[in-house]
Amino acid sequence: MPNITSLFVTRLYRAGLSEFGASVDADELENSCLSIAEDDEAGQEWCDANDFPGYTSYASLTDLAWRFPIFKDIVDSLDQHVASFAKDLDFDLDGRKLVLEDIWINILPEGGYHSAHIHPHSVISGTTYVAMPEGASALKLEDPRHAMMMAAPPRTKDAREEMKSFVYVKPVVGDVLLWESWLRHEVPMNMSEEHRISVSFNYRWE
Repeated sequence: MPNITSLFVTRLYRAGLSEFGASVDADELENSCLSIAEDDEAGQEWCDANDFPGYTSYASLTDLAWRFPIFKDIVDSLDQHVASFAKDLDFDLDGRKLVLEDIWINILPEGGYHSAHIHPHSVISGTTYVAMPEGASALKLEDPRHAMMMAAPPRTKDAREEMKSFVYVKPVVGDVLLWESWLRHEVPMNMSEEHRISVSFNYRWE
């Protein structure tokens, strides 16, 4: 019998934001995101200038934990999630830490989307989910070897998840998803009439 093993595994972390005891009121967080978006004129201008569908504070307010207490509670929880994921990844941090680099709000209206991208200057990236109405799009993750499979045939529709070229992960409100920052990902078009709201973040090695 042949011996077939899996090599070079891509890990995806999923847990509840409150896994380590932190309690964040979901309605308060959603209202905070909407209020910040309404007041952030610089962010609105950036979105308009760059044809960004919806709102993001990525280019205007990435220090949310310093400005708003509810985001400080979120970061305290995320620090523990990232430390847990780093342990699973067998990272040798050499006495240093993974620390928050930036954190920002994403609000996608109906028809909004985030095209495929990576976060090249970070180690771990992720998102926690604030509002996921019925019809809101899943997170789409791409096999990092995809660009090198130029002559490969397509996978079968019923291929095992670890063999698929793309995997869709459907989070719920309160979920935290983490992945290594080199993993290409996107948010397909939001088909819901309501806003899809999330808070994304990057951690660097310091």
